[in-house]
Amino acid sequence: MKIIRTALVVLTLLMLGGLLVPSVRADEKDKKTVITFSQSFEIPGGQVLPAGTYTFVLFDSPSDRNIVRIFSADGTKLFATILAINNFRLTATGKTVMLFSERPADAPDALKAWFYPNNNWGQEFVYPKRRAIQLALAEKEPIPALTTDTLPVEAELKTAPIIAITPEQKEVPVAAVIQTAPLVAENTTSSAPFTEAPQPQQLPKTASTLPLVALLGVASLGFAFLLKRFTS
Repeated sequence: MKIIRTALVVLTLLMLGGLLVPSVRADEKDKKTVITFSQSFEIPGGQVLPAGTYTFVLFDSPSDRNIVRIFSADGTKLFATILAINNFRLTATGKTVMLFSERPADAPDALKAWFYPNNNWGQEFVYPKRRAIQLALAEKEPIPALTTDTLPVEAELKTAPIIAITPEQKEVPVAAVIQTAPLVAENTTSSAPFTEAPQPQQLPKTASTLPLVALLGVASLGFAFLLKRFTS
């Protein structure tokens, strides 16, 4: 009798588990990533965030641009909402990768791009025009930029014009100098120190759980029938 009751409990838990499996992959959509930085770093808009733990979330991805939000470690305080474009210049790795633009020793590194684990595309951050010119000169490569020296308000991020600044300080279309489509991947690593907080393990995508739930339901009815027979 006790064995049959235990089996019914286990079957019930299995059915609930089958129904809850799809929610495990929730972070894949917004790329939520918790990262600890050991040094201060600059983000677009001239803001410098001190060393500490932050949560990066892909808030929206309209057409050819992405909107990223940076929160406190627990996600309760919003530090910035910034604009980014697709960056396909990284070979996918199993860990989060942050790229930085090198700065003088007395200045914090500028955050350049963010890549989510197992993705061969990421977010390359867009800087105001004047700052983008400085970064392009220092990096000797094109930098995505706004056409103005100030960050647009959040409501204008989806429509704000974006260009690229070359090391020669020329304004060119982004697609002409920055790879925004997955054509050729090259391996890149980050030199700036940070540690990634543990991320939820991603489960492989499977077929619908409906047949499994139905099968478990039939099995439960069978066990219920047996329980009734043995207890009558």
